[in-house]
Amino acid sequence: MKKELIERLRRFLTAHDMIGIPASAEQVIQAEQELGVKFSPDYIDFVLDFGKAYAGMMINSLDGNENVVDDTKSLREVHPDVTDTYVISDDGSGNPIMINSKGEVEIYYHDSDAEIKTIAPSLEQFIEDNFPEW
Repeated sequence: MKKELIERLRRFLTAHDMIGIPASAEQVIQAEQELGVKFSPDYIDFVLDFGKAYAGMMINSLDGNENVVDDTKSLREVHPDVTDTYVISDDGSGNPIMINSKGEVEIYYHDSDAEIKTIAPSLEQFIEDNFPEW
């Protein structure tokens, strides 16, 4: 993730007291192994710097009530065909927002015959497109 974007996020999150607890490198490795995926470099940068934090939407980290491991496992229980992605958030209507094995951000429309749509080429671009600095 670009250094400029990380600094913009840091300034915003610090000013609004919204930085989560950063994940550790060990947590990243453990979560990747548990899910059988490789996290995108953008997602790793985000959780190592900010943990669970707001960046245009709440991006889940690796622990806590809403976390990537539990959310991904929950999706896979209902939709076992979704195997090469991990859930980082939702759209507020229960549609998971995921990152696929190519690093693209996707949304899974669970009410419309499980349609999957790519909404950004990377987490970095998704944040750039959706991050309103108040």
